[in-house]
Amino acid sequence: MTNAARVWFILQYFGIKAVILNGGWPSLSAASRLPAGAGPSKGVFRAVSGAGSVGLVDRETLKQQLGADAHVFDTRTRAEFTGEDMRNRARGGHLPGARHLSHTDLLDNGVVRPAPALRSMLERVGFGPGDHIVTHCEGGGRAALGAAAAVRAGFDDVRVYYLSFADWVRDESCPIVRD
Repeated sequence: MTNAARVWFILQYFGIKAVILNGGWPSLSAASRLPAGAGPSKGVFRAVSGAGSVGLVDRETLKQQLGADAHVFDTRTRAEFTGEDMRNRARGGHLPGARHLSHTDLLDNGVVRPAPALRSMLERVGFGPGDHIVTHCEGGGRAALGAAAAVRAGFDDVRVYYLSFADWVRDESCPIVRD
């Protein structure tokens, strides 16, 4: 699902209507018709950077928004979040104030959980209505899945720090917390 979410994020970022086929090929082959919103595009293809509802955040913008505007959604594993799994880096842990919900928690047997379940999970870790949510992981795929889950749960101010923790940890001026 992280690959599907990555493709969804990139397409929608450029203003192309895209849907994630929840359950992948087995779901499509078992269905009698395409899911709502899926099908051939009508009209001329025109990609416009930043035209989608879920945008990008870069490191400098996120640094400025930490502790104020941004509510960081860390989709990495628990071991990555706490710093136990350093991924062969000199620094490990998480961004200050980040809320953790592993990408695997967003799925149930390879299928993204229903919207009410996702909403409940996100609220349980501290996200609320109107929050400016910024997802991140190690390198983009799990962050895209987190963004898709947040949108599915009904959050409408969602951004992705696509370069993610791999980019953050390279800059010594970026704070990291270890639990």
